[in-house]
This record gives sequence, structure tokens and C-alpha cells, in this order.
Amino acid sequence: MSTDQPPPGEPPEEDPFLKKPQEPTPPSGGSPYDSPPPGGAGGGGGGYPTPPPPYDGGRDPYGGSGGYGMPDPLAGMPPLADFGKRLAARIIDVLIIAVPLFLIQLAFGPNRYTVETNKGEDVTEVITKSYSGSGLVMTLISIVAYVGYDWWFTKKSGQTVGKKAMGLRVAMLNDGSVPQSNAALSRAAVLWLPTLICCFCLWPIALVISILVDKPYKQGLHDKVARTVVVQTT
Repeated sequence: MSTDQPPPGEPPEEDPFLKKPQEPTPPSGGSPYDSPPPGGAGGGGGGYPTPPPPYDGGRDPYGGSGGYGMPDPLAGMPPLADFGKRLAARIIDVLIIAVPLFLIQLAFGPNRYTVETNKGEDVTEVITKSYSGSGLVMTLISIVAYVGYDWWFTKKSGQTVGKKAMGLRVAMLNDGSVPQSNAALSRAAVLWLPTLICCFCLWPIALVISILVDKPYKQGLHDKVARTVVVQTT
């Protein structure tokens, strides 16, 4: 057994307070997640920080049970559409439908599909007149025109005329594909039926608010039902 003593002023070799050599750090261009920690241990040990949670916490935005590692539904998809472009596209689409409907009304007489409300009727009487006789016919024609237009172009390519003009398209949230017929129909129905049947002013406002406040997908109520998003194509 050696009895050599360390030189004065130097700590012994077995000094527990002696500074240990540091572990080599990963290369500057690499990531601590490129390879597992030594010994197969999980994050939080051996100097490897715990990986951050995936986008949206790894949860399905519609209540699925996806856990850590679940891919971001928007990964690989184009950027989400700007609200201003969505609004401009909707205005174009409304004009494409509203102008022919107005011409139909003129062709059969300007007063044929209108309801007189200057005789002291209450709200119930006005609604009854609006959805009976010629008023009902015009309402049904409008429903077919608006819902059918949006459904057809959405299931065909994801682009109505307005969206194509503004460089936008409707895509499925999970994979970016063009919506199938059922998804396109449910989206069109939620978009137009409340407006045409009972909530001409309130429903469009509700849709606008839902788009503006929804994070991170900017989905309107009609997008929520169909599980779609509106993305840019240019």
C-alpha cells in the first residue's frame, strides 16, 4: 500500500470534492433527442432534458385520446387562410348566387315573392306568410342554390369560385384532403340553412366571430361540424 503523500496545497486523489470531468455535450448542429440517453433511460436523467410536449398537447382537437407523439394535424399543409381573403371569397360567392336569384324574382314580378308587413302584423304572422305560398317557394329555391353551390364545389376540388379567385381551398383537418360529399354537405348546411331559414343577420355574425376567436385552426362553426380548415394555395 502506497504511503506517498500529495504535495502540500494539493487535495488527495480520492477527495470527494474534486471536480469531475464533464460529460461531452452534443454537437452544435445536433439535438439531445437524436439518440436515447445512455442506458436507455428516459428524459430527465443523464443531462438530457425532457422533450417538450407535441403541438396542441398531443390531443385530438375533437376529444380524441391521442397521447405523446401524435402528429400535428396541420403538419405539411399550407398556411391557414387569412380572414380578409375568406371574407372576400364569401362575398364573391354570395354575389354569384344572389344576382341570378334576384333576376328570377324580377322575371316573375317584383312583388310575387315579397311579404307585405305594413298592416300591423305581429312577428308570427310575418313568419307564417314568409314560409307559405310564393314565399316558401323562394326560400326553397334559395336553399337549393346556396347549399348546392357550396356542396358541389367543395366536394369537387375544395374551391368555390370565390375561393379559387382568392387562392384558398377547403381541406380536411386530419390530412389536408378534399372533403368528401358528406363532409362538404354538412359544412354547406351549417353555413347556409340558419341564415336562409331564421337568422339572416345573426348567423353570419356568429360565423365571423367563431372564425376570429378559434385557435389555432381558425375554424368557423361550419368547419367544426365538418372537421375542415381553409388553407392558402398560393
